Amino acid sequence: MRWTYDRPKLSLLHTGLPITLIAVLAAGIFHQAGFMKPAPPEGAVYEPATVVVPPRSYSYRSDGEFLKGTAPIDPPMKTVVAASSLTITKNHVTASEYRECVAARACKSSEATSLKPDVPATGVSFDDATTYARWLSDVTGEYWTLPTDEQLAQAAGNRFPDDALGLDPDSKNPALRWLADYEREARERATGDPVPRPTGSFGENEYGLADFGGNVWEWTSTCHRRVHLYVNGSVRASEEICGVYVTVGPHRSPMSSFVRDPKGGGCAVGTPPDNLGFRLVKSTRWYAPLLRTLRQAGWTA
Repeated sequence: MRWTYDRPKLSLLHTGLPITLIAVLAAGIFHQAGFMKPAPPEGAVYEPATVVVPPRSYSYRSDGEFLKGTAPIDPPMKTVVAASSLTITKNHVTASEYRECVAARACKSSEATSLKPDVPATGVSFDDATTYARWLSDVTGEYWTLPTDEQLAQAAGNRFPDDALGLDPDSKNPALRWLADYEREARERATGDPVPRPTGSFGENEYGLADFGGNVWEWTSTCHRRVHLYVNGSVRASEEICGVYVTVGPHRSPMSSFVRDPKGGGCAVGTPPDNLGFRLVKSTRWYAPLLRTLRQAGWTA
């Protein structure tokens, strides 16, 4: 009986110790290779204000176009269990913050360079936003990225939009969908307020996230997709359309990655956004410096 009780401890010693030694050795190699460089001392100047969204379970409507046969239907609801907290910029990246990247010759000049300093940087494409994320990562020594659609839903809380039109999923009359789309677009145009406002104008949600759902649609790193369903509702095929990315504001609006002015075209589905801007997520994982270095070397996006 004594051997039975001692054996798990011996097994733990044999497996746990090698794993620990490998982790320590790997950390040492990464450090010596320069992968774990400390943050530049001047990086604090560029550090944006963030909020930490706690781990939580939440439900939201799936992104993408869903078709049953040839008829478009409302995307299904899904439940997500976010086991980790999320660190995200409290505000949209502002015009003044974006100008710092332009001044460093890392970002291209855009509409954002002519705006008042305290308004969101709008008139920026997906490509502009990802370039800014790389630059901010370089100057702060951290790892910044655009949020995914799912992460934005976690952070937006009760402000995240529900794009459902409330149609019968078994209806085969396309005119009902067209009419519902037209009515929603008419309402959105009637209440539209396209002029960017100073940071804080649209208040905060329950997590302290500012201005979500105002008149700035936010770029995400989530590719638009088209999902084909069988009659019973199961997925027959799912087609990702990368190069077109989900933007989120009062409603979702997939946009081509190069578009800066949504009113000039490039909207893949539905009513175009009033403005295009962005906020960023900061990785707090221990290997975030390694991810940043790999991206600098061109090994990751």
